[in-house]
Amino acid sequence: MIIDLHYLPSLEYFACILQHDTITIEAHEYYEKQSYRNRCKILASNKIDILSIPVQNGNSKVLIRDLKIEYRQEWLRRHWGAIYSAYGKSPFFEYYADFFATVFEKKTDFLFDFNLELLTICLKLLKVEKKIIFTEEYQKVAQNDYRGQIHPKRDYALNNIYQPIAYRQNFGNEFEPNLSIIDLLFCQGNQAVKVLEHSITK
Repeated sequence: MIIDLHYLPSLEYFACILQHDTITIEAHEYYEKQSYRNRCKILASNKIDILSIPVQNGNSKVLIRDLKIEYRQEWLRRHWGAIYSAYGKSPFFEYYADFFATVFEKKTDFLFDFNLELLTICLKLLKVEKKIIFTEEYQKVAQNDYRGQIHPKRDYALNNIYQPIAYRQNFGNEFEPNLSIIDLLFCQGNQAVKVLEHSITK
């Protein structure tokens, strides 16, 4: 399969990954604004919170591997503060938080590298082993192509990849589906991968 690289990806993204042994990450596309490449969704105390990473030259035609993160805005503190407020009291936060905090403290230059390190940590915590490779050039057509399919403006139900399986979340009486993987990890810990496996659309 081939897929674009997201920031703390959604459950749909991981439900997709679980179905394939080799994951090819698109490394030669142009950055797309208002996509999951630089944003994710978490569940805050009274609403879904969208965390968005500011980037340099986001309005220009920039290759994803060349796209730099903008640190003149205080987004790191805002994102980690939002994550702590949302999940600090969740059952598995103390076990997993340091893995993520270390990445947030680094001030990684490029969005691609930042996202890749977070993806690697998520797979490690899920105890999911996949072979990850990268495209060597951009090809418009590819087999098992999921590039652009998992998108904030596209209903996950249309993709037929992920079906919501409810688990206990920190806030609210109604289950919020398809949030960032950290919602599942912090709330369910070592049971997270089982929830994902049951979330794959049959």
